[in-house]
Amino acid sequence: MNTLFSRIASGLVLGLAALAMTPVHAAEFDKVDPVQPTDYPGKVEVLEFYAYTCPHCNAVEPLLEKWLKTAPKDMVFKYVPVAFNASMQDLQKLYYTLEAMNRLDLHSAVFKAIHEEHKQLFEAKQITDWAVSQGLDRKAFTDAFNSFGVQTKVKRADELAKAYHINGTPTFAIGGRYLTSPANMNSYQGSVDETDKLVKQILAEKK
Repeated sequence: MNTLFSRIASGLVLGLAALAMTPVHAAEFDKVDPVQPTDYPGKVEVLEFYAYTCPHCNAVEPLLEKWLKTAPKDMVFKYVPVAFNASMQDLQKLYYTLEAMNRLDLHSAVFKAIHEEHKQLFEAKQITDWAVSQGLDRKAFTDAFNSFGVQTKVKRADELAKAYHINGTPTFAIGGRYLTSPANMNSYQGSVDETDKLVKQILAEKK
């Protein structure tokens, strides 16, 4: 366990902590080059690249939830769990398993379990035990967790993170064209506000 925790911690230091260590950008957003295709023609796709273990993602989550209640109707929002090393893959699988089981109402509970209750949800067994404690059926959860569908979505998440050159979380991708983050804005709320601004900008250009 100590070895596993060390490997996970190393990944966080190299990847997630980059957010706190990166100097504030002069720009409020970065342009994506090349522009990436999105899955929803006619709408603005917003991706949040995040990790459950990331304290910055935990801090921005309630702000994000509040914004999504009033976000533009022609916007589609998707979470993209990121793994900076193989030790983080099971938490990617957790998100897509909850999605497959129509239990994304537990998404925020994962953050709470890790950051407030200090549960070590790093390995499949720990994650499964936690899911069962939340009322999910063990077999159904395990079957979904190990399913081809979940594996395929994890692979797609890795491809997206690579295409967008994600090296810190949380990072918001807007319309396949822009990236912004608390590192750009030097503020959690600022990153959400800038995301909203860029969504509305793209929507205005489409009119």
